[in-house]
Amino acid sequence: MAALRRITTCFRLLRRSTRVLISSGKPAGKWTNILYTGISSLTVGGALCAIPFKQADNLSRDSLVRRAASLVTDSSSTFLSQTTLALIDAITEYSKTVHTLISLQRRYLEALGRLSQAEEDKIWQVIIAQRSEVDDRQDECKRFESTWFIAVKLCETAAEAARTSGAEHASITVSTNIQVALTQVEEAQKLSKDADKKLIEIKVMEVERMAQYAASLQNDSDEEEVPDAYLRED
Repeated sequence: MAALRRITTCFRLLRRSTRVLISSGKPAGKWTNILYTGISSLTVGGALCAIPFKQADNLSRDSLVRRAASLVTDSSSTFLSQTTLALIDAITEYSKTVHTLISLQRRYLEALGRLSQAEEDKIWQVIIAQRSEVDDRQDECKRFESTWFIAVKLCETAAEAARTSGAEHASITVSTNIQVALTQVEEAQKLSKDADKKLIEIKVMEVERMAQYAASLQNDSDEEEVPDAYLRED
C-alpha cells in the first residue's frame, strides 16, 4: 500500500508539471525530455522516485553492468561478514557452555560417594540444566552455520559474476573476503571440536566411575549380608 501511494504521488506531480508546461504555451525544451525520462523510469519495475529522472547518457552498458556487479559483491561481502561474526560468536558460546558442563561433571565425579542424597540431587539438577543449554547452543550453531554456508555460496556467485562482467577488482576483493571468513570459522571450529573431544572423555570417565561406585556399593551390601557364623573362627 505504501508503494502504491508513492506511485500515485509521483504520477500526480508529473501530471501537474506537464499541465503547467502545456498551458504556458512555451517550448518545454529539456524540461519535457526530463519529464518523459522520469515517466519511463517511473514505470519500469515500479522503482518510482528512487530512480533519478535524468539518465546518465555518458555511461556505457558495460560500465553500468560493472557497477551493478560491484554493488552485488559489496552487499554479498556485508552479508558474509555478518553471518561469519554471528557463527563465530555462536561457536565461542557453545565451547564455553561445554567447558562449564565438563567442569560440573568432573567435580561431581570427584565428590562421588561423599555426597548426601540432597546434595547429589541438587548437583544433578544443575548438570541437567547445563546439558540443556549445551543443546540449545549447538542448535544455534547449526542455524548460523546454515546461513553462513548460503552467504559463502552467494559471494562465490557474486565473484564469478563480477569477473565475467569485467569488474576484476570487485571479484578479487570478494574472493579474498571468502578466504578470510573460511579461515576465521575454521579456527573457531577447532575450539568447539576440542570441547567436544573433552566432553566425550568426561562422559567415558563418568561411565567408568559410576560402574566402580555401583560395584563398591554392591560389595558393601554383600559383606553386610554375610551371617556372623561364617565370620567366626573354628
